[in-house]
Amino acid sequence: MHAFRFIHCADLHLASPFRGFASAPESISDALLDSTYSALSALTDLAIAEQVDFIVIAGDLFDDADRSLRAQLALWQEWKKLEERNIAVYIIHGNHDYIRGGRVSSAQLANVHIFDAQNPACTAFCNEHGTIAHICGVSYGQRHVTENLALSYKGCGEPVFHIGLLHANVDGDASHDPYAPCSLQELTGNNKMQYWALGHIHSRRVLHEYPHVVYSGNTQGRNPRETGAKGCYLVDVSAEGSVDLQFRELGRIRWMEAAIATENCVTIEQLLDRLEEETEQQLLQAAGCCVMLRIVLRGRTSLYERLLDREALAIILEQLQQKATNTRENWIYVYDIQMNAAPMMDSSELLRQDSLTGELERMAQQLLADDQLLEKFVGEATESTASHIKLKRYLSDKLNHRELLLQARNHVQSLIYEYDENG
Repeated sequence: MHAFRFIHCADLHLASPFRGFASAPESISDALLDSTYSALSALTDLAIAEQVDFIVIAGDLFDDADRSLRAQLALWQEWKKLEERNIAVYIIHGNHDYIRGGRVSSAQLANVHIFDAQNPACTAFCNEHGTIAHICGVSYGQRHVTENLALSYKGCGEPVFHIGLLHANVDGDASHDPYAPCSLQELTGNNKMQYWALGHIHSRRVLHEYPHVVYSGNTQGRNPRETGAKGCYLVDVSAEGSVDLQFRELGRIRWMEAAIATENCVTIEQLLDRLEEETEQQLLQAAGCCVMLRIVLRGRTSLYERLLDREALAIILEQLQQKATNTRENWIYVYDIQMNAAPMMDSSELLRQDSLTGELERMAQQLLADDQLLEKFVGEATESTASHIKLKRYLSDKLNHRELLLQARNHVQSLIYEYDENG
């Protein structure tokens, strides 16, 4: 066996529409619309710079089955660059870009292999040393694939490294549609595959090592739920079969969220200064990327009543957004401010009160002090929702239950406060 290097990526979603940001400055809107293409170009640059042998793409190259002409031509141009460097590309189509919706012709590009939508097939990657690896995969022939495709991956008889390309939901991730459902045990129990290159889930995850079962995540975040750095994995396979994974960022724009404590701000001007400082800090942390930022106001504040005024929040947001209109190469745009702060109350006094507010504070403190009790409470509270076929996707494992509890506590206390103030 000979050592080789490849890139694992998925979910490029070229031509994503980025709806809901029509009010953003034209420069921001244009940057969002271009971001998936920028990530594609960065993928090519990385492959060439790192001298990889091939790239595997685990589905959803396009955001829609009716591929836009711009997206098709962009792929074609990038694949031509890779062909000139003898870098192969192996592709499956997923639920967004299933084959029946049409596909890019690769007839003139010998370096590109697109798996069809019949049964999982294997193709050999060869170089001057002979057959180095077998890549196996199957594309979606329709948007809704509900059968377990993983069970059909058989590999081939050659004793070389096998890579399985699969667009699937492993172990029923509730935040994504249950397409091509399978279990981690089924993947690790397949003794033919040494590396499962997964797509469909947009957060990167290493579910298992040896055999490796890996979600690379998407290459560019496309909405406020897809926060943080997005990109691909650079994978080195040694002559002995050991695997080394390195995450490489490809996305030009990061979606981020910042929780801002408001306790020490007694004037709107002080709050605005605090928010401006935080936006600058978030941009520094983005490591050269542009930032789409949501700010969440937290804590107990004497500004509570003023911040309840939507017009006041809109003015603060407008002031922060003006920062994004400058000429800096890397910008930050605050697209939303959420008011999760609470009115000034003495927590120690609340704990002593024989009242609804006091009982709420005691329950919140008890749950916050015991993670197991909190998880049990959440499980019981969401039991009916978790069994609902559509609602359960909103119960992602990534939800911060402590944060949600604080938000709920503050919200209820705010309602009680307003009722007492207004009679």
